[in-house]
Amino acid sequence: MHTAIEQMLEHHACQTRDDYINALREILQQITLLGLWRSKFFEHAAFYGGTALRLLYGLDRYSEDLDFSLLIPDPAFSLGAYSDALRRELISFGFEVSFEPRKRSAQSAIESAFLKTNTLQQLIVINAAGSKTGMQHPGEVLKIKLEVDTDPPGGFATESRVVLLPVPFAVHVYRLPDLFAGKMHALLCRRWKTRVKGRDWYDLVWYIGHHPQLRLSHLESRLRHSGDWTESVPLTRTDLFIRLRALIADVDMDQIRNEADRYVRDKSSLGLWSREFFLQIVDNIVTV
Repeated sequence: MHTAIEQMLEHHACQTRDDYINALREILQQITLLGLWRSKFFEHAAFYGGTALRLLYGLDRYSEDLDFSLLIPDPAFSLGAYSDALRRELISFGFEVSFEPRKRSAQSAIESAFLKTNTLQQLIVINAAGSKTGMQHPGEVLKIKLEVDTDPPGGFATESRVVLLPVPFAVHVYRLPDLFAGKMHALLCRRWKTRVKGRDWYDLVWYIGHHPQLRLSHLESRLRHSGDWTESVPLTRTDLFIRLRALIADVDMDQIRNEADRYVRDKSSLGLWSREFFLQIVDNIVTV
């Protein structure tokens, strides 16, 4: 096993099969970011979303996808231009993956692709096969989805953050108040009632406890971009809280707890979740 991979694995203190799979996914995510950096991707795009929050700012839950936003809209952008570089980077650390682009519809501004690999084979690469991982189906596939917003809403600020492993490199990423605005937009505007993401609510609690500043102007930009704010006047803090409190009153607490459960190692805090809990903590959001 590559020395850098061994160092990365030590950070996870894995004990169960799920621990090892989550650690494997995160190691692959970091190597993917390294490959993108080497291929100058971050000259054109910034990292955002839950995985950015975990890898660069210390969010204490696992995340699955790699989400990016172009700095300047470009409808012709293609992730395919980076496929060879990503495969080469992952192979250099011992990981065999395939790169599978998804066909974008004419109406969508999201360019996406999957990195796919055999879970058992890659667990063997990190010396995590056998009794540590329990019964692992030999055909199980581990997937990491990459998504790039080619026509992002404006008004966000970015910064450069250093990642030390597997080798030192830098990632262009949204600043925290804009990341929080993006998360709030996801909370308020996800379209599927029956597939509410408990991860969004876990992240809300994390933001309020660690970095409660939310850039209201960027949230407004996202809401206008998605058609969820069409008023001729700017979005105010009062407008935000009216929507947020209505959402808290409507969400299925059992559903969001159950969905968040598999991404969180310390599950004790989920027992606090209630309408009263969320109504109390949201008052600590600071709009900037």
